[in-house]
Amino acid sequence: MTEATTQAEPRPSRTVNQDPDAMPPLGKAIPLGIQHIMAMFAGNVTPPIIIAGVIGATTGEQIFLIQVALFVAGIATLVQTIGMGPIGARLPIVQGTSFGFLPVALPLAGSFGLAAVLGASLIAGLLQVVLGAFLKKIRHWFSPVVTGIVVLLIGITLMPVGLKYAAGGVGSPDFASPTNLGLALFVLVVTIAVHQFGRGFLKAASILVGLVSGYLVAIALGMVDFSSVADAAWFSFPKPFQYGLEFHLTAIIGMALIMFVVGLETIGNISAITIGGAGRMAKDRELSGGVMADGVATSFAAIFNTLPNTAYAQNVGLITLTGVVSRHVVTIGGILLICMGLFPKLGGLVAAMPHAVLGGAGVVMFGMIASAGLKIIKECDLNQRAMLIIAVSLSLGIGLPAVKEIAETMPGQLGLLLKSGLVPAALAALLLDAILPGKPKRELAEADETAAAAEPANPEK
Repeated sequence: MTEATTQAEPRPSRTVNQDPDAMPPLGKAIPLGIQHIMAMFAGNVTPPIIIAGVIGATTGEQIFLIQVALFVAGIATLVQTIGMGPIGARLPIVQGTSFGFLPVALPLAGSFGLAAVLGASLIAGLLQVVLGAFLKKIRHWFSPVVTGIVVLLIGITLMPVGLKYAAGGVGSPDFASPTNLGLALFVLVVTIAVHQFGRGFLKAASILVGLVSGYLVAIALGMVDFSSVADAAWFSFPKPFQYGLEFHLTAIIGMALIMFVVGLETIGNISAITIGGAGRMAKDRELSGGVMADGVATSFAAIFNTLPNTAYAQNVGLITLTGVVSRHVVTIGGILLICMGLFPKLGGLVAAMPHAVLGGAGVVMFGMIASAGLKIIKECDLNQRAMLIIAVSLSLGIGLPAVKEIAETMPGQLGLLLKSGLVPAALAALLLDAILPGKPKRELAEADETAAAAEPANPEK
C-alpha cells in the first residue's frame, strides 16, 4: 500500500502543475483561488485610492472607486481564464488595476480630470486589442532576451514595493516600526517554512498560510481596524459612466505609449507562467489572446470608472512559487473578486489586513518574478550580443528611477516615461534586439516549432 501510494502521489502534482486545464478538487481549488486574491488585493485597490486623492474624491467616492476596481478585475480575470473566442489566454492570469499607467494618469487627472483619463484609457485599450490581434506577425520582436528583461525588471521594480508594505505602507505613522517589521518577518518565515517542509496542498498554499497566520497575529496585537467592514454596504452594483468620458489628444498619446509597454509586460508575464509553471514556451494564441484580453479589460475598466487593467505580476510569482498552473483556480478567484465588488463588506474584510502582512508575502512573490525573468533569459544564447542588450536595458531600468533628476529635466510626458525605468528599458531591449547583427533566428524558429507542436488537436483548445 505504501508503494502504491508513493507511485500515485506525483501524478496529481504533474497534472496540476503542467496542465492549465487541470481542475484540482474544490476543497483545494477554493483556498488556492483565495490565495491569489489576497496576493493581488492591495495592489488592485491602491491605484484607485491614489487617484481619488488627486481628484479630491469624497469618502463615498473612494469606496465606489475601490468597489469598481474589484468588480472590473473579477470580470477581466474571467475573460483571461475562460476566454471569449480569440480573446483570452486561457491561462491562470489574474487581472487587476495597473500601476504602470499611474505616472501618466496622475498628472492627467490633475490637469483634465478623471473623465479624460478614462477616455484615453478606452482608446488605449482598443489599440491594445489591435496589437494583440496582429501579435503573431510581430512575435519575433519579443525574443527570450526581451521578455526576460521585462519580467526581471518587473520583479526588481516591485521589490521595494514589497518592502514598503512590510514596513507598514508609505505614509503610515508607524512606518518601519519594530512591530510592522516583526509581523512581516513572521509572515515571511511561515511562508518559507510551509513551502519547504509542507507537502501537497499545504505546500502549494504556503502564501495563504503565511497571510492568514499573519492576519491572526495582527488581530491579536490589536493592529486591525474593522471600521471599513462596518461602514461598507451589504450590496451595491457598480454604475458605468459615473464620471463620463472625455477625449484629449495629449492624454490619449500618453496612455497609448504606456499601453504598449504594459502589453510587453503581459507578454512577459504569460511567458513566465508557461515557462515557470507549465514548463514550456508560450503559444501564439496564448500571447495574442492574453494581450487582446488586456485591451478589452482596459476599455471595460474605463466604462466602469476605473483605471486600466493588466495581468498581475505578483500572481505570476505566486504561480512560480506554488507550481499550481490550473486556470480554474484563478477562475474561482475571479468570481470571488466579482463578489467583493458586489458585496463591499467582503472586500472590506480583506482591506482591513495590515500592509505589513501583505509585505511579508510580497518579499517572496516579487523575488520569484525576478527569478522567472532570469529563467526566461536563460532560454537564449548568452553571447556578447545578448549580454550587451541585458547590460544596457538593466542600466536604464534600474538606474533611471534611482536618479530622478534626469527625468525631471525632460519635457512633459517624456519625463514621466523616464521615471518608471521600465519604459526606456523595454524600448531599449526591443530596439537593440531588432538592429544589432547576429540575432539568433534559429532559436526563434525552434521556439515557434515547439509552440506549434504543443498546440492541441482540438481547435477549441
